[in-house]
Amino acid sequence: MISNTILELLHQYGYLIFYFAFSLGPFGIPIPNEITIISGAILGHTGVINSWITYFCILSGLLTAITFAYFAGRLFGTKIKPKFQHHKHFVKAELILNKSGQWAMCIGLFIPIVRYVLPLLIGMSGVHYRKFALISYSSALLWTLTYFTAGIYFGGPILSTLQLLHL
Repeated sequence: MISNTILELLHQYGYLIFYFAFSLGPFGIPIPNEITIISGAILGHTGVINSWITYFCILSGLLTAITFAYFAGRLFGTKIKPKFQHHKHFVKAELILNKSGQWAMCIGLFIPIVRYVLPLLIGMSGVHYRKFALISYSSALLWTLTYFTAGIYFGGPILSTLQLLHL
């Protein structure tokens, strides 16, 4: 079961596994964020681990990842864009940003992969950090609260279904 994998990682690395799973997400960590947050919520809700520490590690990891991506876009945008502008995920994220403007980060956080590419694009577009932080950090709070709450109330059936489907 997926929760067992997370328990093994928790045993080896402690709560920081949640932080690293989210902060290193853009670099191809093979554990999907949605599964990680739901598993963490289930384990916290059942008393196996502390819910507050788990949630804090998840939120801070996500904030670290999107902040890093934003500043990478600000600092290296002119060099990065030509290399990725034909990649399908990059193009999708750019379309969302152009279409939705300020609301793109809120929308993008709910789309896997795009949640890590969009801050890079926002940084490249020259949006001021204060505006980026207001929109993206509140969106990250909304996204993590939504999935953590879903994990608490619906996590067991969700993970059981995924296990039956061998995902």
